[in-house]
Amino acid sequence: MLIAVIAACEIGFWVLLAAGLAARYLLRWRKVGLVLLAGVPFVDVVLLAASVADIHRGGEPSFKHSLAAIFIGVSVGFGHQTLKWADRWGAHYLGGAPRPVKPPKKGPERARRERAGWYRHLLAYCVGVGIMVLLGLLSGRGYDAVLGPAWTWTIVLVIDAIVSFSYSFEGADPSEDEPAGAPREKQSL
Repeated sequence: MLIAVIAACEIGFWVLLAAGLAARYLLRWRKVGLVLLAGVPFVDVVLLAASVADIHRGGEPSFKHSLAAIFIGVSVGFGHQTLKWADRWGAHYLGGAPRPVKPPKKGPERARRERAGWYRHLLAYCVGVGIMVLLGLLSGRGYDAVLGPAWTWTIVLVIDAIVSFSYSFEGADPSEDEPAGAPREKQSL
């Protein structure tokens, strides 16, 4: 039953997002669109309540509870950014707004964005693993089974940290610092 709730919540997230953008930009119902978009986080509340209810009714802590915790953690960590991204592109495609600016591919701004993305990942991880632990404690049967996916997620988080912070050590492209058409000076050895 919990797997069905997880699937319904994931579908509900995207349906509310699409309906909010359509109401906001296609139908020009700004307030209705805002209410629909503001309702997106309540999907996580439903998922958390379903997980707690399943454990409270005597459900064995398992992967399905871990999956629910991961969905909630990712939604907390990346949900706001996803809504902003979707709103910018919805405004462009549905509302006639200018095309969103592409993020830089190099330089300090790219490094800053990559680090910020990792911090969001860390937040998602902390929330997700925290929920896993709480569900395990709530069950009274321990949290070993529910924490199984946390070890894989830890490895992914560490790899993401290495990749994200590696952009901080990337050298600046010298062609970006020079004005267009400026001659390059020869370096002496």
